[in-house]
Amino acid sequence: QVRLMESGGGAVQSGGSLTLSCVVSGHTYSSGCMGWIRQAPGKERETVSVIDSVQRKSYSESVRGRFTTSLNKDKNTLYLAMNDLRPEDTAMYYCAADSSCFAESSYILRQGPSRFDYWGQGTQVTVSS
Repeated sequence: QVRLMESGGGAVQSGGSLTLSCVVSGHTYSSGCMGWIRQAPGKERETVSVIDSVQRKSYSESVRGRFTTSLNKDKNTLYLAMNDLRPEDTAMYYCAADSSCFAESSYILRQGPSRFDYWGQGTQVTVSS
C-alpha cells in the first residue's frame, strides 16, 4: 500500500519561496512515477511537476523555471521547491504516485492528474500580493 504525506505549505508574500515535502512509503521508484498536483478554489486540478521511473522531470508551463522537483530515495521524500511565488500559485498541493508507470515524464504530465492512483492529503499554499 502506497502512502504519501505532504508538509511544508504556508502563507508567503509574492516573490517568496517555499519547499514542500512528501514522505513516501510502499512505492517502488524504479517502476513508478510521482507528481505534484495543485487545485485552486473553483478550478480544475493541474499537474505541475512529474518525476518518472528513471528520474526524468517535466513541469507545466505555469511553473517552469520557478519550481523544481527532486527525489531523495534515502529519505523516501519527494520535494517541490517553489521560488518567485505568485498569487496565482495559491492552491492545495498534493503529492501523488502511480506504482506501475514507465512512460516518459512529459507524456505523464500531459495525461493529467487522473494518471495517478495514490494521493496524499494535501498541503495549502497561499501567496499574497
